[in-house]
Amino acid sequence: MITIHDTTQFRQAQPSVVTLGKFDGIHRGHQKLIREVLRLQDLGYYGIAFTIAPEESPALLTVQEKEDLFEAFGVDCMIRCPYVPEILGMEPETFVSDVLADQMKARYLVVGTDFRFGRARRGDVAMLEKLQGKYGFRLIVVEKERYEGREISSTYVKEALAGADMELVNRLLGYAYPVTGVVEHGRRLGRRIGMPTINLTPDGRKLLPPKGVYFSEALSGHFRCHGVTNIGCKPTVGGETVGVETYLYGIHEDLYGESVKVMLKHYRRPERKFASIDDLKAQMQDDIRAGEKYFQTSFFG
Repeated sequence: MITIHDTTQFRQAQPSVVTLGKFDGIHRGHQKLIREVLRLQDLGYYGIAFTIAPEESPALLTVQEKEDLFEAFGVDCMIRCPYVPEILGMEPETFVSDVLADQMKARYLVVGTDFRFGRARRGDVAMLEKLQGKYGFRLIVVEKERYEGREISSTYVKEALAGADMELVNRLLGYAYPVTGVVEHGRRLGRRIGMPTINLTPDGRKLLPPKGVYFSEALSGHFRCHGVTNIGCKPTVGGETVGVETYLYGIHEDLYGESVKVMLKHYRRPERKFASIDDLKAQMQDDIRAGEKYFQTSFFG
């Protein structure tokens, strides 16, 4: 997949199919749009996912996680449009004529029913329908995906995440919620008490569920395994910075400096401060046993 960013010049020569949005979370509703793009890619059009959002804002996915997902789905190109005045202040029809039709050679646009764009969000689906003939594209409007009677949206996912309902989060997303980072040196407490862990510091803009212990799955370039993850500050040993610490079942090698994705599956318990290291060790052992039971009985693992 080609990624274009840090520029407002998106010129390419091939007739394209373009889907547009913030794509925060790339949830199952977004994936309906992506499937339409892939269908038209198979017919020979160049598939583009065009996203624009302030990258300093809290988000369900980091920039890299979003790129990884678009690539995994098979989209030809992801455009991360910079959040700049010349784009934000552009009149809707100017955006259609200059950016979509001229620069991107859009022959199909794939959007959701509530899609809005352009200066003051004045552009909408009704406008795009009127502009189809003038600018030589066909509009495909995709209905919202629903779960338990409610439209799936980034807001819905964020509500479930704030409630630590990882099962619901993952049903809405269609994949397990990831936290990605590079393994760092910690205090080596887990190794000293016989339960080695890996430590990640997540991107500061990454939305995390409440502090606590989660059953998880970890993935890197050369392994995939179940785990038990603590999200929090490690109050028993005087920690202050929020981190992501994971015990990996069956993995004991040195992983420092390696990029690892931890995918959260189930909320186990809140983070707490223990009276002693021995009490913490006993609780960790109990969490590990509970995790083994969870993964043995979980239908989807």
